[in-house]
Amino acid sequence: MTLPYIDAAQLQELLRPAIAVAALEEALRGGLDPELDSPRLFAPLDAGEFLLMPAQSARYAGIKVATVAPGNPAKGHPKIQGTYLLLDKATLAPLAAMDGAELTLIRTPAVTVMAIKGLLALRGANSAGAVVVIGTSLQADRHIEALAAVCGIESLVIVGRRPEAAQALADKYAGQGMVARAGSVDDIAGADTIICATSSQVPVFDGNLPSDSAVVAAIGSHGLGSREIDPVLARRADVVVEGRASALREAGDLIPARSAVEWEQRGLATLSDLVSGRFAPAAGRPLLYTGVGMAWEDIVVAGRAFEALSESGMPVH
Repeated sequence: MTLPYIDAAQLQELLRPAIAVAALEEALRGGLDPELDSPRLFAPLDAGEFLLMPAQSARYAGIKVATVAPGNPAKGHPKIQGTYLLLDKATLAPLAAMDGAELTLIRTPAVTVMAIKGLLALRGANSAGAVVVIGTSLQADRHIEALAAVCGIESLVIVGRRPEAAQALADKYAGQGMVARAGSVDDIAGADTIICATSSQVPVFDGNLPSDSAVVAAIGSHGLGSREIDPVLARRADVVVEGRASALREAGDLIPARSAVEWEQRGLATLSDLVSGRFAPAAGRPLLYTGVGMAWEDIVVAGRAFEALSESGMPVH
């Protein structure tokens, strides 16, 4: 048996941002229920840990096996590595393997942009407008790329702990013709769209700064001990999450603001609610999407990559 392997370059070619976003929207509209997702599983290793994310969709089963090795960057190796194994749902026969790290770099911004796209539509906005991105990582870069491709960006401000890294990322997009510069958290007050893509364990800005009309996405951290936004913003905003169970289990952005019981009583809107038109936010409140990453997102995007590969005639490894 020869199992096709889809490498990082092929995934980027097969899963342009608009394609990945459309695949996720179609899955949710087609009835995929994120609440049925299996919790991610952790297993310790001497050098770090395994992260296992199993899932099934209408056509496929699959699992992402990722490793997190905190000491790797100092040795010149990636901190996160992984492989995705896609199987036929009916027979559980393996169909393809693919680069798990690259799949994550594609699906995470695709989910975020799907959320931002839906929230902007509720505002009647034709683009993401004035955008502030907090973070200078590769994930932050991919979010900018995806947002520009799907929603459009009128102006971009990059905020980072290291000014030189923020300037370098701003220069990259200025070189592509975008109005872009490095800035500070003070720029948040005038932003239409704010993306937090950091690994911060503490809030990265004052929750009073975003305007009442702002759309905010906080996607960089997960776990109840980590948070990018403060309780002030979580209480000010109307909130959308990937899935209720996963948010209450892992969203440190939300739990300090209200207990899990209080959030359940108040009600949390989900991406399914947003995509299907069931989410009706109140006027005069920021809109907040916060995500922790879920296995259903991986399998939807992996399935679309496999289908696109089959249709493309692209050589496989």
